Amino acid sequence: MQFMILRRSDRRSEAGLPVAALELGASLAPSAGGLRLRRVDGAWQQQPGPFPADELIAGFVMLEADSCAAAAEQLRRWPLADEAAEFEIRAAGCPGGCVGFDPQRGTPAGTLPRANPALKRYAVLLRSDAASESDLAPPPAVIDSMNRANEAGVRDGVLLAGEGLKSTAQGARVRFGGGRVSVVDGPFTEVKELIAGYWLLQAVSCEQAAALAMAYPYPQPGDLTLELREVVDPAAAAAFTPALREAEQRMRAQQLESGMHAGLGGAGR
Repeated sequence: MQFMILRRSDRRSEAGLPVAALELGASLAPSAGGLRLRRVDGAWQQQPGPFPADELIAGFVMLEADSCAAAAEQLRRWPLADEAAEFEIRAAGCPGGCVGFDPQRGTPAGTLPRANPALKRYAVLLRSDAASESDLAPPPAVIDSMNRANEAGVRDGVLLAGEGLKSTAQGARVRFGGGRVSVVDGPFTEVKELIAGYWLLQAVSCEQAAALAMAYPYPQPGDLTLELREVVDPAAAAAFTPALREAEQRMRAQQLESGMHAGLGGAGR
């Protein structure tokens, strides 16, 4: 099974300081440079960041595990350098059959995403709602439209990866702090903090990325909220101390051994 590990934001990540554990995935720039895109009564509204840290993620990575409990056990063994950190484990998969894609799997038609180093990478995070937390499947026509849009986006050199997430009833949160690790099973009730899926796209600017994001045929028929965040390379940050680099190298070796996907981190670099 495939799981998405989301690193919850905190004051450190929102200050632009690097956090360990995300080299193989997508690390996100602080929300001060991001956008929230809301579709209300069919019209789009844009709200610039920053946003409350408890509603955000600092990045994400995909891994393979036999179960959520097995994914949590892998996470417990990560040699984290953070004094405190919280991660959310979510089962990957879109109710109704929308097919995920990334540089390793490609699309169902066999098209592989093509990264363009001259472009910036952006994560489009689809915020959860009551329907997504109930694992309600969209109508088949909506799923077909999403699959066609994904194929076209990859073929046109826009989309790099995308995946739906199952409800938090099938997930967990792992908290590190004070030398201890705790695991809390879902579901989680704070819908405004949750994500139902993501797409990774490349564009010349945040404005272009927002236009691309607003043109996608999302599964929600009515109001919805997206968050647009630029993807950054955590290892390039000047504040990435030798201790953090050492921890990240140990974690990278452990993640590769446990079957973690390196594709998200490699896309666009």
